[in-house]
Amino acid sequence: MMIRQIVVPTQNNYTLELPDEMVGKKVEVIAFEIETGITERIGRKRTFAEALVFFRQNAVDFSAINKWNREDLYE
Repeated sequence: MMIRQIVVPTQNNYTLELPDEMVGKKVEVIAFEIETGITERIGRKRTFAEALVFFRQNAVDFSAINKWNREDLYE
């Protein structure tokens, strides 16, 4: 499991709440300054991933439709 949060701290300390399944396990916490545009890119990736899930869940199966050809249109 991985948790990623982008925050703008207002003081020198920050409290991070972890899920119960991480309690008692060795975890790594890394803090570094990021460029301003990266949050926008992360948001776009998340939006694309959500759209991909939506389209996969709502895919239409056209395999049951009988195949036709153009000549059938003029009969």
